[in-house]
Amino acid sequence: MISPRTLRSLKRGLNRNALAKVGIAIVVVVLLAAIFAPFVAPDRPGTQNLNESRQPPIGFEKASTQEVPVQENGSVVFEDGQIVTENRTVYENATWDHPLGTDGTGRDILSRLIYGARVSLLVGFLGTGLAMFVGVTVGLVAGYYRGKVDDMLMRSADVMLAFPSIVLAIALIGVLDDALEQSIPDPFVVTGVAPAFRSALGLPTGMPESTVLPGTIIVVVALVNWVWFARVARGEALSLREESYVKAARALGANDATIMFRHVLPNAITPILVLGTIQIAAIILLESSLSFLGFSSANISWGFDIALGRKYQSTAWWISAMPGLAIVITVIGLNLVGDWLRDALDPGIEGEGGV
Repeated sequence: MISPRTLRSLKRGLNRNALAKVGIAIVVVVLLAAIFAPFVAPDRPGTQNLNESRQPPIGFEKASTQEVPVQENGSVVFEDGQIVTENRTVYENATWDHPLGTDGTGRDILSRLIYGARVSLLVGFLGTGLAMFVGVTVGLVAGYYRGKVDDMLMRSADVMLAFPSIVLAIALIGVLDDALEQSIPDPFVVTGVAPAFRSALGLPTGMPESTVLPGTIIVVVALVNWVWFARVARGEALSLREESYVKAARALGANDATIMFRHVLPNAITPILVLGTIQIAAIILLESSLSFLGFSSANISWGFDIALGRKYQSTAWWISAMPGLAIVITVIGLNLVGDWLRDALDPGIEGEGGV
C-alpha cells in the first residue's frame, strides 16, 4: 500500500512538472484506445480494399500520374485510329473515413494503430513484469547473501549484458520459436457488446474476435532485460541488509526469504518501480524492432506496419510514418511518467527536471 507521504510527494511532483501531466495524458489515451479498440477503431483493421489503397491522411494530398485521353472541343482526339493520350498529374484528397490514410492494400491505418497498441502495451507491461520478477529475485538473493552467490549470479548478468539486446533476442526467438504464442478473446466482441454498439452508430462491424499475444516475444524481452532490475535490486539489498530492522528480524528467527521479501524488498521498491516505468518504453521499442524484422507472430503491430510501408516511402510515406509516430509518442509519454516518478520519489534529486 502506498503511504500518505509517498502520495504527497507524487502530487507535489505532478503539480511542479507540466511535462508529467502530458506524459500521463498520453499513456492514459493510449491505454484507453487499446482497451476499447472495438468501440473506437473507425474500421476493421484487417479488411483490405484495393480501390482505396494508399489514400493520404487528412490535410494531405496524394499526387499521381495518370494517362488520360486528349480532348479537343469536348471530343477525344484520334491519330492513326488510336486514341491520343497524355500524362496528367491527378491529386487525390483524403477522406474522414480514413483520417490517417490507408496502407498499400487499403486497410485503415488509424484502426491498425489502435489495435497495434494492444500488442505493444501487452508486450511492454507483461515483459516488464516478468523481467522485474526474475531480476528482482536474482538481485535480492545476490545482494543479501553476497560472497560466492553474489559473484555467480552477477557474473551471469554480466554475460547477458555482453550481447547486444537485439542480437540476443533474435537468438532466443530462434530457440523458442512460436511455442508460446496465444490468442486472447476480445470480451467486447465475443459478448456482442461492440458489434451492437457499432451497428447502432452505423459503423462497420466484424471486428477481430481475438488479439494475438506474442508469448515468445514477451519471454524473450524479459530474458534480455532482467539484468537491469537485478543490478538495482542487488544494490538496494547490499545497503539494506545491515539496517537495524533487518538485524532485528534476523534475531527474532525470521528466515532469509521472509527478510528479503517482507523487509528488504518493500524498502527497495521505489527505484525498482521507476526503472520498471522506463523499461516498459524500452521493451516497446525492442518489440517494435523485432516485429519490423519479422520475428513476431502478430500481424497487427506498429513495427510490422512500419515494415509494410518500406516499399511505399516515396509515394505513400504515411504508411510507415504513422506507426513510427505512434511509437515515438507512446515512448515519450512513458519516459515523462518515469521522470516524474524518479523526481518525486527520490529525495536526492527531488525537483529536478520540473517545468
